[in-house]
Amino acid sequence: MRSPLFSALCSFLVVGLFPLSPCGSAEPAPEEIRVVKDIAYKSGDALTDYEKSRCQLDLYLPASGDHFPALVWFHGGALTGGAKDGVKPIAERFARAGIAVAAVNYRLSPKATYPAYLDDSAAAFAWIKTHAAEQHIDPARVFVGGHSAGGYLTFMLGLDERWLKPYSMAPSDIAGLIPISGQVMTHYTVREERGDQGS
Repeated sequence: MRSPLFSALCSFLVVGLFPLSPCGSAEPAPEEIRVVKDIAYKSGDALTDYEKSRCQLDLYLPASGDHFPALVWFHGGALTGGAKDGVKPIAERFARAGIAVAAVNYRLSPKATYPAYLDDSAAAFAWIKTHAAEQHIDPARVFVGGHSAGGYLTFMLGLDERWLKPYSMAPSDIAGLIPISGQVMTHYTVREERGDQGS
């Protein structure tokens, strides 16, 4: 028997990655969604200007209802580029299907180096978990995913407890991981930062 967790995970993959067939039935009229832009997920006087500008997320929410599952999504770009705006089409589609999406920006190399982007990723997840109720999100169904560099960040949050620990959280607080094409070894950008140019 499939668990609710498995069903929600399948919803993310099916709704987001597989478009409807053009020869199938007509797609229903899109439902309205709510979008909250540029939410700062870190705060405090110790933040650098770069940290303040990059540590923001966009929240895509269904227009009505409550206790939505949510996906915290990290963009790709080799840890050196990319932005949360790139996930807009898929985030809007998820929101129309009843799934909240947090599209996250994080600091990039070389302006910031390891482990800055990992700390940012943990902080973004912690912000969503902490503010879930006020955004009508089910805190027990907050998933983490990402593509390429974002997949790497997803793996690291889900498999290494040290990143979420400063935020009084653990990998077990993540409902599920959806890494797409993430590196499963030390990221090549991290190795370059350390002067390791080997393969």
